[in-house]
Amino acid sequence: MANRLAQTSSPYLLQHADNPVDWWPWSPEAFEEARRRDVPVLLSVGYASCHWCHVMAHESFEDDATAAYMNEHFVSVKVDREERPDVDAVYMEAVQAATGHGGWPMTVFLTADGEPFYFGTYFPPEARHGSPSFRQVLEGVAAAWKDRRDEVAEVAGRIVADLAGRSLVHGGDGVPGESEVAQALLGLTREYDEQHGGFGGAPKFPPSMAVEFLLRHYARTGSEGALQMAADTCAAMARGGIYDQLGGGFARYSVDREWIVPHFEKMLYDNALLCRVYAHLWRATGSDEARRIALETADFMVRELRTAEGGFASALDADSEDADGRHVEGAYYVWTPAQLREVLGEDDAAFAAAYYGVTEDGTFEEGASVLRLPGDAGPVDADRVADVRARLLAAREQRPRPGRDDKVVAAWNGLAVAALAETGAYFDRPDLVERATEAADLLVRVHLGEVARLTRTSKDGRAGDNAGVLEDYGDVAEGFLALAAVTGEGAWLEFAGFLLDIVLEQFTGEGGQLYDTAHDAEQLIRRPQDPTDSATPSGWTAAAGALLSYAAYTGSEPHRTAAEGALGVVKALGPRVPRFVGWGLAVAEALLDGPREVAVAGPVGGELHRTALLGRAPGAVVAAGEGPGAGAEFPLLVDRPLVGGQPTAYVCRHFVCSAPTTNAGELAAALAGPAGG
Repeated sequence: MANRLAQTSSPYLLQHADNPVDWWPWSPEAFEEARRRDVPVLLSVGYASCHWCHVMAHESFEDDATAAYMNEHFVSVKVDREERPDVDAVYMEAVQAATGHGGWPMTVFLTADGEPFYFGTYFPPEARHGSPSFRQVLEGVAAAWKDRRDEVAEVAGRIVADLAGRSLVHGGDGVPGESEVAQALLGLTREYDEQHGGFGGAPKFPPSMAVEFLLRHYARTGSEGALQMAADTCAAMARGGIYDQLGGGFARYSVDREWIVPHFEKMLYDNALLCRVYAHLWRATGSDEARRIALETADFMVRELRTAEGGFASALDADSEDADGRHVEGAYYVWTPAQLREVLGEDDAAFAAAYYGVTEDGTFEEGASVLRLPGDAGPVDADRVADVRARLLAAREQRPRPGRDDKVVAAWNGLAVAALAETGAYFDRPDLVERATEAADLLVRVHLGEVARLTRTSKDGRAGDNAGVLEDYGDVAEGFLALAAVTGEGAWLEFAGFLLDIVLEQFTGEGGQLYDTAHDAEQLIRRPQDPTDSATPSGWTAAAGALLSYAAYTGSEPHRTAAEGALGVVKALGPRVPRFVGWGLAVAEALLDGPREVAVAGPVGGELHRTALLGRAPGAVVAAGEGPGAGAEFPLLVDRPLVGGQPTAYVCRHFVCSAPTTNAGELAAALAGPAGG
């Protein structure tokens, strides 16, 4: 029998629609049912490309006996964390507070009032390594509910009170200044892995936002140390197994310090953030490798993640079928020497094995290797590499593909719009700018739709049921602002302003603090509020960055004030945990630089416009256009006449401008040096 999940649009929930478990989606009706039956709620949270979620589903949720027990003693609720980040955040905070760690699948037992009283993540079907079996957990919770209800109520009450007491301490007065940024840089330097690039030990995540901060800090201060950490980290990732050497694009993280073996799922948000970072690294250094990685990653997103409606799908699974028909992690991506010989013949296989680090013992499981560029093959023949790569890629295309999570998440599409717009502009790839524009159109048409509030997700061109959270507003506004700069179309600036006005009205509290959910959103046991950047910019820092840029474009004082209020949290967290507030620090660099406002009275795509886009000043905003209507599109272009009939650029800071120039070299110099004034 299909359960209630068959009516949902989430690919993750649909994966569980045929389970014998009588699942409910998150809804008031599920909690009413728990109250009516006087049983606890079993909340299971995961996402479509989560390996251990699949494992637990196969072991427990597809098992008839386990399902029958769940159906008898619980109301079971399934949540896709990517559709309901608010539900996920609130209960994950409780799991981490209670157990010291968290992860997915997340398993939480709640009262009918949504109050949590017992927690865990993955539970195995048999007890092992000191972890109880899932069945033991179910029986223990059911017994406690039946026989020790007072104790359950007391625990639940205590947890909720503890969460409510964790109100966020933020920087209060003032924005991050030179001293906080310097302390953050020192903190990153201490955690930097000199040998392998990146920060901290295994597992190692791609630090895209910290690298963005380092590049902006270098641009503003000339700090060679900051640039070195950014460039060496990007080079190490580009040559490691975390990067798909055949098809482009990055995996979620590396299980080791050396970037050799990845966790193979590929997420839209990682690839969008990294595509943009490599494009900015190229802008700073001219590195051919950075250019190649930015373009290959952009092409990967368009080829593998683009949906029929022009948006971008969320993720590709880590698992796929191997040659024996088993569903295993990495099967699509790894190679043995024998597989190389089969595709390439003896000579080219030996060449490919040396070039890509494929060994007889293997670097992954069962003698297979993850392709990487160990760089010890000496000088190589570029044509031969291109030929071998093309043949291996063609052979890989014949393998069973990893599953794709087709839902379109607003925030992550905003990040993709920004990355593709800028990469397209830098490298003269108008097709990438078109793809960015199509995704932005989808966000306006489907996610804003008739209701004039952002919807979190869509699938097959239909908006989902869940309201956008702060990161959706912040990241989509960021994407629209990047698109406005590249295309010269002021409509994108207007849409960004519309979204940011909602941030001011619905997400902002006293003293500049921000909330992840709107004032009128569904009330959970606690209103989520997380300012730390983890896999993506937090809603808090994403909104701060977009508010700051919008204020630079328009001179709007309320948006500037809101950005500065929000950055108080970076003043507090930057010196203490710089790795976890990378985007916040990048926005702080833009604030310290101005940010600069560049107005180009001249053709979109002309030499001055392109020079402006390639300027490295942190967070600089660019408006380009010609003719009497340009000022109507961009306030920055009002009263910006041509000089001597030539296209002319004006560089301003806090709306005080330096002398206009018609010379691209002068403009480049004005955007390279420290800000004056």
